[in-house]
Amino acid sequence: MTSRSYVEYEAMFDLTELPASVLDCSAGGSSFTAEAAARGVDVVAVDPAYDLTMPELVDIVRRSLPVGNDMVDANADRFTWKWYGTLQKRDDLRLEAADRFLQDIGEAPDRYVAGSLPELPFEDGRFEVALCSHLLFTWAETFGRDWHLAALRELIRVSSAEVRVFPLVLAGTGEAVPFLPEVLDELDGVRWEIRKVPYEFQTGADEMLVITHS
Repeated sequence: MTSRSYVEYEAMFDLTELPASVLDCSAGGSSFTAEAAARGVDVVAVDPAYDLTMPELVDIVRRSLPVGNDMVDANADRFTWKWYGTLQKRDDLRLEAADRFLQDIGEAPDRYVAGSLPELPFEDGRFEVALCSHLLFTWAETFGRDWHLAALRELIRVSSAEVRVFPLVLAGTGEAVPFLPEVLDELDGVRWEIRKVPYEFQTGADEMLVITHS
């Protein structure tokens, strides 16, 4: 259950400004929802882990903090530190994000909804923008082509303007996702582009998918 910070989200999704309403899908223990809400955004985080009790959430968030470092260590040649600068800075960001998340979900639990793709508990067009970080395409070896197509269509359904997905390569190795082009070709009634972002940690993972409603 990864805890990512607001500044990481800004860079990963190239958020030069915040929309009026945002869905953070598969949000985990990230602090984006808390920080965006503090800026006046109508924001909701969704993740299956939000069904857990508060003590269980605290435990899983704390235990997951070093997990990402293990994957980085196992694929050291596939990562670059030019954005973070140092491992300590990354760890500090993640720890602060975890603390902010745990504080906010305790104080404003209505912002955190238990759910998972490809079926989300929201009405059509509920959010202006839907963000999805490190789930689609990242875990393409676990979730197949048909699941990805259904998940993208669901994110399109619950958004009214845009869907943004980051990154577009496999976790750890950074390899390309073979079925990405054909999945995009099957999306009807929308426009899409692959856009560079000002963030790169996994080498080559510096692009997001932007789907725009026609």
